[in-house]
Amino acid sequence: MTATSEPVFFNPLEAGYIENPWPHLAEIRNADPVHHLLTGQWGLFRYDDIFALLRDRDLSVDDRNADLSVIDRAELIDREVRPNQSILNLDPPDHTRLRGLLSKAFTPRTIQELRPRVQQMVDTMLDQMEADGHADVVDRLAFPLPFDVISEMLGLPEADKVQIRDWSSALVKTLDPVLTEEDIAEAVVAAERMEALITEIIEWKTENPADDLLTAMINAEIDGDRMSKEELRDQVELLFVAGHETTVNLIGTGIYELLRHPDQLELLRQADMFPPTAIDELLRWVSPVQISRRIATADLTIDGRHIPSGAFVLTSLASANRDPEFWGATADALDLTRTNAGQHVSFGSGVHYCLGASLAKLEAEVAIGSFVKRFGAVSVVGEPEWNGRINLRGLESLIVDLT
Repeated sequence: MTATSEPVFFNPLEAGYIENPWPHLAEIRNADPVHHLLTGQWGLFRYDDIFALLRDRDLSVDDRNADLSVIDRAELIDREVRPNQSILNLDPPDHTRLRGLLSKAFTPRTIQELRPRVQQMVDTMLDQMEADGHADVVDRLAFPLPFDVISEMLGLPEADKVQIRDWSSALVKTLDPVLTEEDIAEAVVAAERMEALITEIIEWKTENPADDLLTAMINAEIDGDRMSKEELRDQVELLFVAGHETTVNLIGTGIYELLRHPDQLELLRQADMFPPTAIDELLRWVSPVQISRRIATADLTIDGRHIPSGAFVLTSLASANRDPEFWGATADALDLTRTNAGQHVSFGSGVHYCLGASLAKLEAEVAIGSFVKRFGAVSVVGEPEWNGRINLRGLESLIVDLT
């Protein structure tokens, strides 16, 4: 631990943090990388500590293994806010069983077969943006693309995108390390309405099967085992909410960062093929998911600090992705040719590595690559608007002039 005259505390509520969290993360990483948060959780900020923890099979993601008495935040969270039976919140063997039922739909080969359709969607969106001469990149591209892709994959009927976007925003807010009573209340209402809609959709799809992901999920079977109605509902909600929110942030914020780094933007424009390291480097740089959590199932000692059994341990993926002890002197430089960019932890690691990683990368590659190739002159109008989330950090609005 680096000596410091004044104690430092992780404070994602400080002014300017959402817009630029990196200086504060570096401050914590340098001064107190195994950090006891004021909210009662523990936080890890170094790449090596985080990578090791994420791959530790003895840790849990199930709140039932947590000592909820040690933090106020956990006492606030109604268990109905977050889907208890999604693979995001289950340990093996339950996690393994459900992941096995879902994984066939998300193999790299299956996802690559979607490329022509994703390209078609993107081209249509860019045609409309070009015709207008200006657009909100988030509203016209970053949000609708992953929403439309997952909806089409699932074979869902037309739904109110704006309403679902609002519910999704309220639900993902519960992933932040600091919550208000209002956040909780909004999430409870959003969860009830989202679950009601998804239950209705599943019932409709059961009666109207087709060649799509949702029908496959309904019929998925391994050795006679199928998902229960509740499990099915929670996996669909996970795909709808966490699955597309992160890709929205990657596309929108990724385009913004390229506009702020004209040398890297020009590299993409001049490349005959999209550099294979580019999306991984943007994932490292943007960190669409800033924090992942685990629960200690036994006492831990990390860098001489004692973490008790039952404690929440928050891993700062964003800090790990900029740690110079791992990335070297260029950790704070955006370099789309970085050879080891794929070692970022934006998708987590270990048994909980993001199931939709291949889909997110495909959508981002097509959307970002097509955008920068299509529009030679792009300028940001005014200041971008951030979504205000600590964990799933991204842009709410990015107005650009395309003329």
